[in-house]
Amino acid sequence: MAKAKTIYTCTECGGQSPKWQGQCPACGAWNTLVETVAESARPRFAALAATSQVQLLHDVEASEESRIATDIGELDRVLGGGLVPGGVTLIGGDPGIGKSTLLLQALAGLSGRLKTLYVSGEESARQVALRARRLSLPETNLPVLPEIRLEAILAQLESMKPAVAVIDSIQTLYSEALTSAPGSVAQVRECAAQLTRHAKQSGCAIILVGHVTKEGAIAGPRVLEHIVDTVLYFEGDTGSSFRLVRAFKNRFGAVNEIGVFAMTEKGLKGVSNPSAIFLSRHGEPVPGSCVLVTQEGTRPLLVEIQALVDSSHAPSPRRLSVGLEQNRLAMLLAVLHRHAGIACFDQDVFVNAVGGVKISEPAADLAVLAAIVSSLRSQPLPDKLVMFGEVGLAGEIRPVQRGQERLKEAAKLGFTQAIVPAANQPKQKIAGMTVHAVHRLDEAIRLFREG
Repeated sequence: MAKAKTIYTCTECGGQSPKWQGQCPACGAWNTLVETVAESARPRFAALAATSQVQLLHDVEASEESRIATDIGELDRVLGGGLVPGGVTLIGGDPGIGKSTLLLQALAGLSGRLKTLYVSGEESARQVALRARRLSLPETNLPVLPEIRLEAILAQLESMKPAVAVIDSIQTLYSEALTSAPGSVAQVRECAAQLTRHAKQSGCAIILVGHVTKEGAIAGPRVLEHIVDTVLYFEGDTGSSFRLVRAFKNRFGAVNEIGVFAMTEKGLKGVSNPSAIFLSRHGEPVPGSCVLVTQEGTRPLLVEIQALVDSSHAPSPRRLSVGLEQNRLAMLLAVLHRHAGIACFDQDVFVNAVGGVKISEPAADLAVLAAIVSSLRSQPLPDKLVMFGEVGLAGEIRPVQRGQERLKEAAKLGFTQAIVPAANQPKQKIAGMTVHAVHRLDEAIRLFREG
């Protein structure tokens, strides 16, 4: 097959050059030229449907997308109910965190009732079979294709017509239309675009596995995340047995939904009560510990926030947070000093969200400050107490979303007291729980210091 003519295009300005060079001749940017296929008279991408006419929006028939359940409850939850026919899902995560394991488990369950295909670009068929045996997967007729050439994979997809296909991984594929090596920006973009086109035309649900860079982003161009319909990321420490799968983009469901898994000898198993893994087991209340009710998508989670405040022996005290935004910690300490009269300017402050969970919502503000004050005064917070609330710069406690669901989840796990923003006070009493509504930060601190 003759090689297609290639040119080099600048990712900044779109300028073109017949050969690669360090600096773009059009805009002068460095290291921005990437190889692309030169446009020919015959387009490489045909339309996915016949030419459409203008329609009124209310005349368009809109129906819910049918779903393909994977029988892995936590994975279906993150996907919004299951895989969508014709949808393309991208899964990223650190090496060894469990991407291939989870997808092999999912395909093994689906292969009993649907046509599936597992394309392995990194492992041989024997290695895949060894993993399946190690996971004690049931004997299934799961087709495995060890191949990295895009044209061969597309031909196999055309002939087999599977309902679900896994490509592990997109960085190992290469197209004969390009001369660059597998994993390059041009190859990743070209292969992803061709596979997406096939998925939309055939209705096959395709799952792409993506490697990540040292910074944690999926390797290759950012446009890869724009091409696909759903982007999932694996989170968690490889030294821990727990994994989080978080949805960052989902055209067919909610974003910021998470699934919680535990890595066992038999593979990844869904965790039915994820709050339990984020709560430490203390024999008695300890200073510097506070339980927060956070919201991840539609799921309320109870997370323990720990703080350690110690005298600083350096001119600039340290402010370190794990699982929480560090700049917000500095802001909260300033609010604590100004509106509650508690100074930490000569103290090192360390804050940690237990269990490796990452909390991005401001509802954690009140729990963080409570843990800091508890550690500073060496005074444990009352037992069975939870709290949540955003702290404003004026010292006010601002409401957060889904306050009722958070309190019900805490009550279900045996917590009997809660400190919440006044606007989140439940209209109906929650059985077994005393709710304290506060307007200002000093009110909240007075409550748990007296409690």
